[in-house]
Amino acid sequence: MEAINLQLQIFTLTAIGFCLGKKAGISKATISQLTNIMFSVILPCNIISSFQIEMTTSILIQTSLALIFACFSQLFYIFINKFIYKGFDQSKQTCMKYATICSNAGFIGLPIAGVMFGQTGLLFMSIALIPQRIAMWSSGISMFTQTSKKEVIKKLIKHPCIIAVEIGFVIMIFNIHLPVFLNNTVTGLSGATTSFSMMIIGMLLSDVDLKLIFDKDAVYYSFIRLIVIPVLFYAVLILFHIDPLVTAIIVIMGAMPAGTSTAMLAQKYDGNAQFGSKLVVLSTFFSLFTIPILSLVLK
Repeated sequence: MEAINLQLQIFTLTAIGFCLGKKAGISKATISQLTNIMFSVILPCNIISSFQIEMTTSILIQTSLALIFACFSQLFYIFINKFIYKGFDQSKQTCMKYATICSNAGFIGLPIAGVMFGQTGLLFMSIALIPQRIAMWSSGISMFTQTSKKEVIKKLIKHPCIIAVEIGFVIMIFNIHLPVFLNNTVTGLSGATTSFSMMIIGMLLSDVDLKLIFDKDAVYYSFIRLIVIPVLFYAVLILFHIDPLVTAIIVIMGAMPAGTSTAMLAQKYDGNAQFGSKLVVLSTFFSLFTIPILSLVLK
């Protein structure tokens, strides 16, 4: 029931964002600014909040496992990218490969993990996202352009979510209690994660001509990203009796739609931005049906 309520909430928030985009005349520039607020303030607060939990040996072992398996999952994405998109137009291949490595786990996965598993779920997801953020600024962005190692390191060090993870680790390891006013501020902003993220997704959907959105190649990508990958991850982790929470977090990450940065990077570096937008929109739309099923299985 909790998973169904979560998905109904996501549907409602997405619909509100869609209506705002259609009726309120919200521009692409405004959506971009809202996205920046999301990544610069709200998600970092969400991450810091997730680390405010007592460190135990069990949590340390579990989070280490989550990080290890998240690293393996990124290597797996790089490996399968060599095979599963052969025969597609080169510009489409670039978008599909990037979207396989860089899903929307940070945007949608964090709030879902929080609703399903509370603060512990947020903590695990925050740590498991580290390899993806590294891949995003290294192998991911190199698909669209040549990026020096120095630039990759600089982007990683300055990324608000990475800084939030570092702050969170310090808080958790040294059992630091934030001043009440600061803790309330962080908690308040953290609570806006689900609402803010899903309304932005709705606004993005409102800007696309739904008559032209269908693309069989984007449907193929969605099938791989939303069904094949999470089912494969689930089967392997269950087979080896991996901790249920670690399994759930890795599977949730594997079941996320294409990251919105797919279309933005394609636009920035003269790639196939139109197809990148279709990947984001179609996979996000289909995920509204696959995520509830996944949630029921994991719960």
